[in-house]
Amino acid sequence: MKYYSGLDVSVKETAVCIVDETGKLCREMKVVSHPDDLIAVLQDPAWNFERIGLEAGPLSQWLYEGLAKAGLPVICIETRHAKAFLKAQPNKTDRNDARGIAQMMRVNLYRPVHVKTLTSQKRRALLTARQLLQEKAIAIENDIRGLLRNFGLKVGLVGKVKFEERIDELVEDRPDVREIMQPLLIARKLLREELTKLHKKVLDLARDDEICRLLMTIPGVGPVVALAYTATIDISERFAHSKAVGPALGLTPILKESGESKRVGRISCCGDGMMRGLLYEAAQVLLTNVKKWSWLKAWAMNIAKRRGRQKAVVALARRLAVIMHRIWRDGTEFCWTKESLPAAA
Repeated sequence: MKYYSGLDVSVKETAVCIVDETGKLCREMKVVSHPDDLIAVLQDPAWNFERIGLEAGPLSQWLYEGLAKAGLPVICIETRHAKAFLKAQPNKTDRNDARGIAQMMRVNLYRPVHVKTLTSQKRRALLTARQLLQEKAIAIENDIRGLLRNFGLKVGLVGKVKFEERIDELVEDRPDVREIMQPLLIARKLLREELTKLHKKVLDLARDDEICRLLMTIPGVGPVVALAYTATIDISERFAHSKAVGPALGLTPILKESGESKRVGRISCCGDGMMRGLLYEAAQVLLTNVKKWSWLKAWAMNIAKRRGRQKAVVALARRLAVIMHRIWRDGTEFCWTKESLPAAA
């Protein structure tokens, strides 16, 4: 007899449901959300598990790694697909969700999710921490501007290097306002210093990584974009065709077709939001800041003339994702002219 299990994970406890190949409910319980506790339950010799379903979430990578190392047939399933399946249930509880996931495993109706390697997870954590510090520093700078504006003091256009000097200049004759601004400036300075340390670490990792160096030969692609791309894709062999990377990152339009109605909407925005945003920024840099002409920039400029700049940037971001994957697979540098492109391209 084959058995299937569904795990609905929360921070403290995980709801476990076990069913047999006929769909009969065999056992239900709640276990502490830790690999060792789950392994103690699921490695019971009474169960001959065919598949164990685990929905993607904050703890899924940690739990998946622990269960996989123990030799259990665990599968991480796509969140949106699981949500659509479980939506048919009238009441949403951890118990019912675990039952639904177990049935998904039994009938083989699921979409697996790639669980990243430990190296990619660490790189992603570094990039997330860097982005968080950057956003907090910018938020404090904007708050300082807003607070000073209440007193008629306008900061104006000033870079991050001379920002503190400009604030000191504005509040020089107002000691009460300076007393309020000082803690904010100290917090901003500390955030900027720590941000610099993390950014240096990103630069070092990108410089020492052969794939990142190849990706940075593409105009508009810098160390942050290259490192984020390798951390997001993780393994290039995941995609048999480079064109599949665009839809995976949510950079292709949604098609809604019903009967005689057929409508092409905006991009799906599924997948990794950070990577999608970085590719969008890289596309803008290529169109505006990169002066050297290339076939890729000419292609994007032609789209901008026909469809508008906004759509051109999105289309260029998608094509950048495809080109980066192809460069990764082939181990070649970016070709600036069409004449230098490989024959297969």
